[in-house]
Amino acid sequence: QPLVSSSKWLQLHGLKRNKLSLSQILSQIGFQHRKDYVTILGKPVASRYADGLFPQYKEAQDGSVYNLTAKKELILHFVDCLMGAIELYKQRMEWLTSESRQIFGVIQERCIVIVLDFGTVAPAEFDLCRDALSMVLMEQVTQIAKFNLIRAAQDLMKWQQKSIPVSKHTVKSAVTWLWRLDHMTDASHTNSAEALLEAMSDEAVSS
Repeated sequence: QPLVSSSKWLQLHGLKRNKLSLSQILSQIGFQHRKDYVTILGKPVASRYADGLFPQYKEAQDGSVYNLTAKKELILHFVDCLMGAIELYKQRMEWLTSESRQIFGVIQERCIVIVLDFGTVAPAEFDLCRDALSMVLMEQVTQIAKFNLIRAAQDLMKWQQKSIPVSKHTVKSAVTWLWRLDHMTDASHTNSAEALLEAMSDEAVSS
């Protein structure tokens, strides 16, 4: 799936976009039972001609009442559409909560610098971090334009001097560089700040 935010995804696949919200469906399978203000009488008067003729549905959010006039076939059509929408939402949720997206979310920027701050993690955790970073490089960074890696340490370490274009070769090179890093036990808050400042100094990086 493309790396798009959930708000953009909903603009394409949401219920409103596909005319499947409750109010949109109700307007297609019936008509609203209205209460209009009659000037001559000086009070609101309900339209009574539909009373008892049709099944009625009261919408919980605004309390409006709809007279349902659709045939069974149309109702079943909307059932199928909603079941399809539910399945699509499930797939989206499974995608959002799987693999690298569990940790990093969905990368939407076209140019990024990943700052690696391992702190004082144990060797086993150090490898877990590198596994996760390798995953995000292979799954998401391959779909953007440019990237770089910077390690926060006493002596700042950069994979490249500036962010470079994404390709199979550059991603593979970055993963190799990542797994050649040594495990360190020293850590400093100033190292993290320096690495972040260095990342932000890259003019190609928007955020």
